[in-house]
Amino acid sequence: MNDTGRTAESIYRKQGLGASSGWGSRPALVVVDFVNGFNDPDVLGGGNIPAAIDATVTLLAAARQARMPVAFSRIVYAPGADSVFCMKIPALASLHEDHPQSQIVPQLEVRPEDAIIRKTQPSAFFGTDLAGWLIRQGADTVLVAGCTTSGCVRATVVDAMSYNFRPVVVADCVGDRAPGPHEASLFDMSQKYGEVQTLADVLDRLVHLRA
Repeated sequence: MNDTGRTAESIYRKQGLGASSGWGSRPALVVVDFVNGFNDPDVLGGGNIPAAIDATVTLLAAARQARMPVAFSRIVYAPGADSVFCMKIPALASLHEDHPQSQIVPQLEVRPEDAIIRKTQPSAFFGTDLAGWLIRQGADTVLVAGCTTSGCVRATVVDAMSYNFRPVVVADCVGDRAPGPHEASLFDMSQKYGEVQTLADVLDRLVHLRA
């Protein structure tokens, strides 16, 4: 770590950031935007996103065994939609309901009881029923997997906390196009918005939850 990094950590510690929000008693899993387009480096993907998807296969299986509610988000635009998000990232405008790039990756099995959240903004909460669905499930904790760490994952985590859910970012199960934004966002979320835990630690917790 360089001097700038050490100075930043010193400031965070001095101000008391990074306290634990922990887990509640009823977690749900939210998988953010693991769709084909974000698994393809020639479209919207790259970096460690494929590895994060592979890790999420294991996380999803454990969530099923623990009988957790599961939600998947997709970015879905109507043809010709007017969106500043698409002005910044034009490729998003092609993610229509039936477009192959908008479909959840085949590695992640979607079941009929899962919630599919269609969104047009970074956060899976913005303009959707995700908060209401989580409340109906009795959830107080949101495990978050998905991409990108610095974009839609971070926005979803901030909004989860804003709705007073306890966010837990599963570090191995979130990905980004480049390591810098990925690592910086994990640090930022752990300091201000929720927990950041390894897949191994989350799996251990889910085993105890199942028991």
